[in-house]
Amino acid sequence: MRIATSLLVSISYAALAQVPAEDSRNVTVISLDTHFSPPVFKTRAEWETRAAHLRKQIQFAAGLLPMPAKQPLGVQIFGRLERKGYTVEKVLLETMPGFYLGGNLYRPLGRSGPFPGIVSPHGHWAYGRLENTSIASVPGRSINLARQGYIVFTYDMVGYDDTMQMPHVATGKREQLWGFGLLGMQLWDSIRAVDFLETLPDVDRARIGATGASGGATQILMLQATDDRIKFSSPVNMISSIYQGGSPCENAPLLRIGTNNMEIGALMAPRPMLMVSTTQDWTKNTPRIEFPAMQAMYRLYDKEVNVQTHEVDAPHNYNRESREAVYRFFAKTVLHADPRSQDFVEEGFTPERPNNLLALFNRTLPSNALNYPQIVDQWVLNAQKQNAGAPDRERIRLALAADWPEKVLEQRTGDQVVLSRAGVGDRVSGIWHDGAKPAALIIDAEPPGGQASLKITVFQTGAAVAPRNRSDAMFLTFNKTDDAERVQDILTALRWLNQDSTKLTCRGQAAIWCTLAASVSPKKVVLDAPVPASFKGSDQDWIEQCFIPSIQRAGGWPAVLGLAK
Repeated sequence: MRIATSLLVSISYAALAQVPAEDSRNVTVISLDTHFSPPVFKTRAEWETRAAHLRKQIQFAAGLLPMPAKQPLGVQIFGRLERKGYTVEKVLLETMPGFYLGGNLYRPLGRSGPFPGIVSPHGHWAYGRLENTSIASVPGRSINLARQGYIVFTYDMVGYDDTMQMPHVATGKREQLWGFGLLGMQLWDSIRAVDFLETLPDVDRARIGATGASGGATQILMLQATDDRIKFSSPVNMISSIYQGGSPCENAPLLRIGTNNMEIGALMAPRPMLMVSTTQDWTKNTPRIEFPAMQAMYRLYDKEVNVQTHEVDAPHNYNRESREAVYRFFAKTVLHADPRSQDFVEEGFTPERPNNLLALFNRTLPSNALNYPQIVDQWVLNAQKQNAGAPDRERIRLALAADWPEKVLEQRTGDQVVLSRAGVGDRVSGIWHDGAKPAALIIDAEPPGGQASLKITVFQTGAAVAPRNRSDAMFLTFNKTDDAERVQDILTALRWLNQDSTKLTCRGQAAIWCTLAASVSPKKVVLDAPVPASFKGSDQDWIEQCFIPSIQRAGGWPAVLGLAK
């Protein structure tokens, strides 16, 4: 796995070329407010290799690798109202068995289709998809886009308006083990929203796009990164080098380890995308930093013209000026019309009363609707069914965010050895014993007599214990757990030894880390690691003894044991 080159950290490039005095994993903890440097790729092939990995990383962090089976949506469209130049209807979709998504469908009136379709999540506005203020109007953009010739589906984020079966709050450790959370549920809802548009006979399936602002823009970034049916987009006020989105629905463990929203946004290339920014939030640098970076990514495809930007002097928003920038971009890109036409200046609009938009106004959810614990249990059951096949090494690697480094740096003083991954700045200390080859790798055990061996002290154990700030609410979005880092240290040492059939001798809790390392090592390992009897691989065992987010979603202990043999 390639080390990401996009992190801007306080360690100099010269320091990263040598073994550091302090372990960077303690010194440099990535957070929502970390400043990132723009991604740099010299060739399209280099980027596409990276992009393929990023798509899987996003999908896995969302708990959607492999994708769940798609069940019938049970589409309900009702409450049609005809207005000047458009219609609006209520929609209720069963995106997963027993889980219902509410929304509204805006369509052109008095025109003949098929029409381009647009999915449009709302973001963290107080009234969700009903929000109508000078800062953001979801009905306003939907009405105007419908009048201009698009079919627009606006739909809830989880925990808003009609979609209240799951709260809009962070999930617990058990859910994290199974890759369940707001990010995945909302990405799945977005994918199913595209499925819904494709069922409509008046939608042109070759012209489906997406737009949203703030948290809605984050949904767009995840959707366009993982679903190539999105042919054009405008994420508003979100792609930033200095802030990555602060809600639990915009973050999940493993999502941005080694990456950030600039790389994630670049996954849209070479499809058309408009980056709308503002002078008064975290997108204030877009014209000078994020947009040129995105142009460079599109340039790899000779499609630099396909990415554009528009800056608005306003607070965080999806206001009229922002909306009109989107209308013009979509007009030129999708309708092949003159964006200077008055047809793409926003017309006055009157939003409907809530009772005309809410799908559950004076209605109840269908009888099979699940509550939150039932939704989690269903997710776990579906994951267990998908895990019933052969163990998948790639998914275990993704859960560990494991790296088999291209180069391991070393610093030796007598029998003292310190290892570090080139370009990372981590630090793994050990003691080398000469003897017969091949050498053994030892963790929390005694080295064998007469055989060469390297005994290492893994991350945050023994003499390697050091302060590490884990207080950020989104710590796991950007950083690996201590247990995952311990597995990484074992892999780093195996890579330094660089031999087949290395005997890996581990005792106590280290046996769990060593078994995990053996399961993903590209080099054959002879494992001597009796796992403590207290560890059986249950949810509680992982929580208490070796916390690895999404490890159960990846197949859990049975998959690890199957791969470690």
